[in-house]
Amino acid sequence: MAALWRTRGARRWLGPAVAVPVLAARTRSDFTARRARRTFVDFFRARHQHRVVPSSPLRPRGDPSLLFVNAGMNQFKPLLLGTADPRSEMASYRRVVNSQKCVRAGGKHNDLEDVGRDVYHHTFFEMLGNWSFGDYFKEEACSMAWRLLTEEYGIPAERLYVSYFGGDAPSGLPADLETREIWRGLGVASGRVLPFGMRDNFWEMGDVGPCGPCTEIHYDHVGGRDASPLVNAGGPDVVEIWNLVFMQYNRETDRSLRPLPRRSVDTGMGLERLVAVLQGQRSNYDTDLFAPLLSAMHQRCKVPPYGGRTGERDAGRVDMAYRVVADHVRTLCVGIGDGIYPGMSGAELVLRRILRRAVRFSSELLRAPQGTLAALVPAVVHVLGDAYPELHGQAGRIAAVINENEEHFLSSLRHGRRVIDRTLHRMGDETLFPAPVAWSLHRNLGFPLDLVDLMLEETGRTVDRRGLELLAAEQEELRSQSQRGDGGASGRVDVHCLAELRDTGVPFTDDSPKYNYGLGANGEYEFPSCRAEVVSLYCGQQLVEEVAPGQACGVLLDRTCFYAEQGGQDHDLGYFLREGLQDVLFPVEGVHSVGGYVLHQVSVPEGLRIGDQVELYVDQTHRLSCMVKHTATHVVNFALKQLLGRDVEQRGSHVSACRLRFDFSVKRSLTPAELQQVEELVSQTVRQDQAVHTALLPLAVARTIPGVRAVDEVYPDPVRVVSVATPVSELLRPQQMAPTSVELCCGTHLLRTGAIGDLVIVSEKQLVRGISRIVAVTGDDAREAREAGRVLEQEVDSLVARVAAALSPTLSEALGLAKEAGQLTDAVEGRSIPQWQRRSLQAQLRGIQRATNTTIRKMEVKEAAVLAQDLLKRRGSRTVVVDTVDTDSMSVLMKTVNRYSDASPGCCVMLLSHQHGSGGLLCACQVPKDLAALQASDWALAVCGRLGGNAGGSATVAKGVASGSAEAVTETLRWALDFANTRAGRE
Repeated sequence: MAALWRTRGARRWLGPAVAVPVLAARTRSDFTARRARRTFVDFFRARHQHRVVPSSPLRPRGDPSLLFVNAGMNQFKPLLLGTADPRSEMASYRRVVNSQKCVRAGGKHNDLEDVGRDVYHHTFFEMLGNWSFGDYFKEEACSMAWRLLTEEYGIPAERLYVSYFGGDAPSGLPADLETREIWRGLGVASGRVLPFGMRDNFWEMGDVGPCGPCTEIHYDHVGGRDASPLVNAGGPDVVEIWNLVFMQYNRETDRSLRPLPRRSVDTGMGLERLVAVLQGQRSNYDTDLFAPLLSAMHQRCKVPPYGGRTGERDAGRVDMAYRVVADHVRTLCVGIGDGIYPGMSGAELVLRRILRRAVRFSSELLRAPQGTLAALVPAVVHVLGDAYPELHGQAGRIAAVINENEEHFLSSLRHGRRVIDRTLHRMGDETLFPAPVAWSLHRNLGFPLDLVDLMLEETGRTVDRRGLELLAAEQEELRSQSQRGDGGASGRVDVHCLAELRDTGVPFTDDSPKYNYGLGANGEYEFPSCRAEVVSLYCGQQLVEEVAPGQACGVLLDRTCFYAEQGGQDHDLGYFLREGLQDVLFPVEGVHSVGGYVLHQVSVPEGLRIGDQVELYVDQTHRLSCMVKHTATHVVNFALKQLLGRDVEQRGSHVSACRLRFDFSVKRSLTPAELQQVEELVSQTVRQDQAVHTALLPLAVARTIPGVRAVDEVYPDPVRVVSVATPVSELLRPQQMAPTSVELCCGTHLLRTGAIGDLVIVSEKQLVRGISRIVAVTGDDAREAREAGRVLEQEVDSLVARVAAALSPTLSEALGLAKEAGQLTDAVEGRSIPQWQRRSLQAQLRGIQRATNTTIRKMEVKEAAVLAQDLLKRRGSRTVVVDTVDTDSMSVLMKTVNRYSDASPGCCVMLLSHQHGSGGLLCACQVPKDLAALQASDWALAVCGRLGGNAGGSATVAKGVASGSAEAVTETLRWALDFANTRAGRE
C-alpha cells in the first residue's frame, strides 16, 4: 500500500490549526469506528464477492526488509511477486478485503517523531484495503471506491478530489489518462481530477519489484470552495483518505520498467482518517477511536483535559503529550499482543523506544503516576477488541510487560541523568556534548535523544550532531548488512520468468520424492536417487535453453528428491549426474522453492540443456543430520510445553546439519534445573525410540487436531502433519488420549526418535524480554559437549579445593589463582557444554574471583603501605619525588603513589618499577589538583615516550609502561625529575 501517512519534506505541517469556518458536511454521528470498519468489509464481501482475510500479525512473515507490517499488502507479497505456493490457500485468492494492523515507526516509513505534533500522524493505525489479484482493474476499483464513499458512507461528492499519475518523461512513463477518464465518467468534475508526478502518484514496493501508478482520493474538511490547490499540499484541511494502486509494471534491477504478466489492484484507506471524516472531526484524536483513551488518561493526570491544541497554542505541550501517549499505548498493546516485546534490536528496539517515549510524556508533561500506561490497556482493548479479538485474553500480560519495562526505564532515566551530569563536569568549558556518550545513552539505556537535547539546552550545551549522524549511519549500515539476503540471480526467479514458466505450461516441480527414504536391512537410513528431466534453466535473470560449461545457473527439474530451504530447515546438498556423462558431478549448492517450482543452484562443469536426463543424489550425511535436528526441535518444543505449560508459543526456529535453534515465549530465562529437566524429557523420548508419524491432511481438518502446533505461516493445502508416538489417524478420533508432539510441518523427519542419540542445550538466553532462544546439539556433538563439561567441572572443582586450602597465600600465589579462575571462566563461556552446567560453573568461578580479588586487594594495600612508608623515610616531604620501588604489580605501584600523596599532599610523586624478568618498566605518578602547570598525564607520557612506551590518565593521576635497562632507568629518574621541576617551577 502507498504511504498514506508519509511525511512529504517541506509540506510537513507542524504549526497550529488555522481557524476557518467549517461548512456543515453530511457526516453521520452514528458512524462509529466499529461501524465504519464493518461497512467497508461488508461492502466488498457481500456486494462484490471479496474474500475476507484476517489481519496478519505485526511481525512480517519471512520479510527481513520490514520491522513491522506497515501496509495491508505485506501479507500478500507472495501473490504480487508470483511466488505463492500453488498448494496454499493464498494461491486461490482473487478478490480480498480486510482491515490490517499496521505500524510505521522505524525503517523506510517512520512517523514516530511526528506523532503528537499534529492531529493525524500515528505509529499504529488500521489499513482498510481491497485487492484484486489478476481479476478486476482500474475501472472496477475506482467505481467501487466512489460508490462506497458517496453512497454507503454518505460523504458529499463536492468534498472529494482525486489525483492521478501525470506521467514522467525521464522514466518514459505516459500519463495515466485511462484513470482520469474513469473518474470523469463517474461524475467527478475535470477541475477535481488532478495530475501529479512520481513522488505522489507512482507507487513502488521497493528498489525492485511490482509497481505502478496510483490514484488518491482526498477530502476537504472545509468545503464550499475550490480546494484543488491544496491537494497534496500537506495541510490539515485537505487530506488524502484512500489510495488505489494499479500494479502493472515491474521495476527491474537496472531500474527499467517492464509490464507485469498479471495486473493487480492494491488499495488502502486509513481507518483513523476515514472515521474523522465520518464523524465530522478534523482531528483523528477527536473520534471514538481515541476519546476513551484521552478520557481515561485525564482521570490519572494532574493537568487539564485534552484540548486539541497544536503548535504555539499548546502551552507546555500538554495536548501533544495526550496525543503521544494515546497513540503509543495502542501500538504497545497490539505489538505486545502479537508477541513483539520491547528489546534491544529490530522491531523490539523500536517498541522499546515507543514505550519509553510514552513514559516520558506521561510522567513529565502529563504528570501521571507510574503505572498509567498499563492502566490504559483495558480502554485500548475495548476500542480495538471487536476487530482484533486476540487482544481480549492478553490484557493482563500486556499490562504486566508495560509495567515491568516502565520500571526499568525510570531506573535508566535516573542513571542517564547521572551520566550526563558526570560528562558535563568532565567537559569543563566545552560546549559540544560528545556524540558517543549521547549515542550510548540512546542505544544502551533507551534514553531519548530529544530529552538529551532538552537537558543540555538548560546548560547552554548542544550534542555533536555531526558525530551523532556518523554513528547513526554506521548503525544503519550494520542493520542493512544483516538484512541482505541471498541476492544471487541463480537463487531467485523473478516475477516475469515465473509467469513465463506458467504461460508456457511448465508443470510445477514434483518434490514428493524428498520424503522417499526409509530404513534398510542394516538399520541405516537409505535415500534413493531420483531420475529427472531438465525442464528449464535460469541464468542471467532470464530463462535459457542451454548453459555453457563453468556457468552458475538455476536448474528446474520436473521432479526432485532435494529438500528446498523452507519451514526453518536448511536445504539439501548433493549432486546430480547427466545421462551419458556418468563421471562428471554437477554439485548442487542450494535449493529454493518459489511459486511451486524448485530451483537447484548449480555451477555446471559441463554443458546442460533443456531435455537432459539427470540422476539426483542427496548428501545423505547432511540430510540425516538435518532430520535429526528437526525431529529434535519438535521434541524440545513439546518438552518445554510439558515443563512450562501450554502457553509456551514457538516464535521461530532454524535447523541445520550442525545444530538447532528454537525461539519461544517465556517471561524469564530458564533456571539450570529447568534446562536439565528439558534435556531429561527429551532423553526419555529418545530412549523410548518412539515412532514419528506423518500424514497429508486437508488444512481445515489438520487444524482440528487437539494440541496441534502451528506457527504464523501460510500453509499448503493439503498440509503435512508430523506426530511423535501417536499415529495421525488416531489423533483425528474424538477420544481422550495422552498429550503428544503434533505439528504442521513440511520438513523431513526421522522415522524413530532413537536416532537423535542425545541432546544437549548449549545455549539459552533471552533475546528480548519475553522471548528466549535455545541452541542445542545432538548425537556425537552432544556427547562431546557433556564430556567437555565433565572435564571443566573437574578443573573447577580442583581450583575450588586449592583456593580453600590456601589459607595465607602470598600475593604471587593469589594472583596465580585469580589468573587461573579467569582462564577457566573464558573456557566455560567459550566451549560447547551443557548450558545448565555452564551457569553452575560460572557461579562457582564468580565466587572464586570475588574471594581472590578481595585477598589480592588487601595484600596490595598492605604491600603499598610498606613501600610508601619506606619511601617516606628515605625521601621525606619534598615538593617533587621521583624514585623506584620493587614490585611487578601496576596496581601496587598505583596504590603506593596514592599512599605517598596522601601522606605528603603537596608533593608531585612519580614511581618507576623495573621488571627484571621481562625488561619492562612500570610508571605511575600523581600531582596535586591545584597544580595547573604540571599535568600527570603529560608527565607520564613524556617519561614513557622517551623509552618507547605509552601512558595515559588524567591531570592528577596517570600510569604507563615502557622498556629499558637498569642503567636507562637511572637516567630516566633524573630526566623525570628535571621535567617536573621545569614544568612546575619547583627546585
